[in-house]
Amino acid sequence: MTDRIVLVVGLGNPGPTYEATRHNVGFWAVADLADRYGSSFSLQSRMKAEVATILRPEAKYVVARPTTFMNLSGEAVGALVRFHKLQPADVVVVHDELDLAPSQLRLKLGGGDNGHNGLKSIRAHLGTGDFHRVRVGIGRPPGRQASADWVLQKMRPKELEEMRVDAAVAADAVEYLVAHGLAQAQNRYNS
Repeated sequence: MTDRIVLVVGLGNPGPTYEATRHNVGFWAVADLADRYGSSFSLQSRMKAEVATILRPEAKYVVARPTTFMNLSGEAVGALVRFHKLQPADVVVVHDELDLAPSQLRLKLGGGDNGHNGLKSIRAHLGTGDFHRVRVGIGRPPGRQASADWVLQKMRPKELEEMRVDAAVAADAVEYLVAHGLAQAQNRYNS
């Protein structure tokens, strides 16, 4: 077993109101990851997150869903990074991405927050943007609909089903990233 710890954070908003919204694709991805290994989430209120642990040969995964709203996600990420004594490069954040179409996925290290308040909060709490991102495409809103309304709009059943598949692929990409590194993961998953 390795001593390596990787923090995998899925972004979303807590509560049933937001469950079926595009903004919660990160929550679905980390839930999928935990389910694969029979790991369940438990509330760690001091960390402002629900946390599951997965032990794999390549790393110990600390999988988290912040219990704060999206724009305060950095509170949970910062607390978990400090508690586990991690570096920003040990963090993988799974989040929705307006600039990618549904079923598109991109992995990267660092970069700006592109107006994403969850990423902005994490950057503020870590003091850097140099963490890994698994960006799950949700597409741009149709017509003149505001982006904030689009990401928080409940999806139709077919859209929801397709987005859950995208979340499962994002979970695959997280595992591949941790096992094989960023360059190989980008070659395999960046669509």
